[in-house]
Amino acid sequence: MKRLIFFLVCLVTVFSLSACGGNVKNVNVLDVESEIYTPDDISSAIETIKNEFDKAWKGCTLKEIYYAGDETSKDYQDWADRNDADEVIVLLSSFDVDSSGGDGSLNPNSTYDKWMWILVRTNGGKWQHVDHGY
Repeated sequence: MKRLIFFLVCLVTVFSLSACGGNVKNVNVLDVESEIYTPDDISSAIETIKNEFDKAWKGCTLKEIYYAGDETSKDYQDWADRNDADEVIVLLSSFDVDSSGGDGSLNPNSTYDKWMWILVRTNGGKWQHVDHGY
């Protein structure tokens, strides 16, 4: 019985490790000035996406991420409105995809540049990732 339990624990551990998300270990975070957001606001949004990427973007390596700029975020204010929020921030990133193609929706062995991440929040609360893509 002990062997069976030990085997099951090992099996669960192996499967949980193989289901890990993306790689964010060596991501380059670029500093972009803003008149709308503080450096802490931008950093918090970037951390939200790094956590999302780490959990869900299996087979992908985040290379670079940065604030898209005040004008871009202003252009996406409708995303805040649609999500009952009062602020929106847009980030851009670059990431590599391995031979697995990520979750199958990405091109294997490719690099995605200027990939957009849209986040919203209300009253200076936590950023919520609401969309991404080109």
